[in-house]
Amino acid sequence: MAKQTKAPRPLTHAQVWTVLDRLAERAGLSPSGLAKRSGLDPTTFNKSKRVTGDGRERWPSTESVSKALAATNSTMETFVQLLGDGGRGAQSVPLIGFAQAGADGYFDPTGFPSGKGWDEVTLPATNDEHAYALEIEGDQMKPAYREGDIIVVSPATAIRRGDRVVVRTSGGEVMVKELKRRTGKVLELASLNPAHPDRTLDADEVEWIARIVWASQ
Repeated sequence: MAKQTKAPRPLTHAQVWTVLDRLAERAGLSPSGLAKRSGLDPTTFNKSKRVTGDGRERWPSTESVSKALAATNSTMETFVQLLGDGGRGAQSVPLIGFAQAGADGYFDPTGFPSGKGWDEVTLPATNDEHAYALEIEGDQMKPAYREGDIIVVSPATAIRRGDRVVVRTSGGEVMVKELKRRTGKVLELASLNPAHPDRTLDADEVEWIARIVWASQ
């Protein structure tokens, strides 16, 4: 009697999109950043484009996959390897541009991401289900962070002196600084860019503060 062999498992919609997310992650890009680098419309790889309005799965074209591989200097062997990895050690987190973080509607009063308008990016896993990512815009944070870098912020992680943090003031200003000192009355922050001054904020000026736990550099 002939030995039966298992039929190969079909490639799934989720697997293909996970590989594209991981290609973006390895290159330090968001899905929209990968699409732009690939010469595609910036929304091509966004999560909102992965399912049609009536709930049908939308697959990326072979051309867009090929361009993403070329843009990240990856081969088809890399694609297959990432399929096999299954996304271990990665986490999908909400993503917005840094400039948007100062607008109303993106965070709740405790600094957790909320509301609509967030994109999504797959990055190294954190221990915080409320972690989110900000894409740096402009050069105000050089040399620490450059335009296009992605930072992962963890509201649940304890903060110590010397940590890099994201701070939002009660007036809606959002800044990335290094924590120098924190008391019940003031928050002292060091600028990451020597061309910009350090800041001291009264405690009642601080809406929330959260630690940066990872950066794509």
